[in-house]
Amino acid sequence: MENILVVGTNNRPVACSLSKLGYNIYSVDHFGCLDIKPCVKEYNSFLSQKPFHSSGFLQESFKQNNLEQMAKEFLGEVDHIICCSGVDPAKFPKNKIIGNKDISSVHNKYKFYKTLKNRFEGLFKLPETFMVKDFGEVHEILEDFPEKNFLLKPLIGSGGVGIRKPEEDDPTIDFNNVILQEIIEGVDLSTSVISSGDEAQTIITNQQLIGKKSLGQIQNYGYCGNISPCPQLDNGYNENNLKEISEEIILGLDLIGSNGVDMIYNNGEVYVIEVNPRLQGTFEAVEASLNLNMAEVHINACQGLFITPKPTKFAIKMVVFARNRSLVGNMKIEGVHDIPGENVIIEKGEPVATVLTSGMVLEDTVYTGKKIVSFVYQNLEKY
Repeated sequence: MENILVVGTNNRPVACSLSKLGYNIYSVDHFGCLDIKPCVKEYNSFLSQKPFHSSGFLQESFKQNNLEQMAKEFLGEVDHIICCSGVDPAKFPKNKIIGNKDISSVHNKYKFYKTLKNRFEGLFKLPETFMVKDFGEVHEILEDFPEKNFLLKPLIGSGGVGIRKPEEDDPTIDFNNVILQEIIEGVDLSTSVISSGDEAQTIITNQQLIGKKSLGQIQNYGYCGNISPCPQLDNGYNENNLKEISEEIILGLDLIGSNGVDMIYNNGEVYVIEVNPRLQGTFEAVEASLNLNMAEVHINACQGLFITPKPTKFAIKMVVFARNRSLVGNMKIEGVHDIPGENVIIEKGEPVATVLTSGMVLEDTVYTGKKIVSFVYQNLEKY
């Protein structure tokens, strides 16, 4: 039986899917949620999940280097490595990586923007994007584009964390590590694309849930989950066009395995925002909708083996964030995942748990999901 190390911010979905395939799983992640334990042989996490201790703030406590250093303990024991969000596969032995070994073409958001602009001009639209060194340059760009609105985004990062308005009185902005990017209004979408490097196939299109106050998300552009597959949009919506764009990008960037393309759909126009060169946050909703094991799909795609699945039902993933500084109660109920330890303190705006529901009727699936979200909040005590 082969041993696989999973490294990332939150490994529970991928680790548990790999475990179902019969692998011995080693895991190194940030959160260390309770429900990863039955899926792994050994694990290490940055957070200790101690009762009456705070889990802190992800933006302050998360350090990519921490995970990469902790992972070194297991490198000699494993046959393969799968990198999830929050780590750079270039820091690990190339011969053990299942998936993309080099993500430099997409890791840096400005380089990614320039690559797309140079290679794929005319295939889709891009938000205006600039590197800026100070507020003087910000003001110049705002004056040059009075009809557009802009945000500052981290040069490297994911999940919508750290996106902010370009406010001059904010002393925390590090202009060496941000880009100024045009705000595009519309429907947030993502495609799940599998690739061998020579061939690519979009297996599903998802609607992203972004900045949902009903889920306690305090960041306007923070990721909160997704609906798989994407519900039908307006009459100008062409899913085949989105699929073709996604496949062109993934092949053009020489990516393999499972990858995601984030886009915004606006009245028949498609804006490409980011590429996720790894197993994505949509992972388990896609699994539920397509009735397959996405870890297996990823491994097979890296070996040139493809599937042609069709959605069998709707699946909704909702990440629940704390509305107040809260003490966690008993979260063990069907549909709740990424469970924190009982009596652990979760700070306001930080993720508490993930709710996953599925069903044949979208409205019923949404209703069930909202009921489970209510259960999560009922088991949080303001602290």
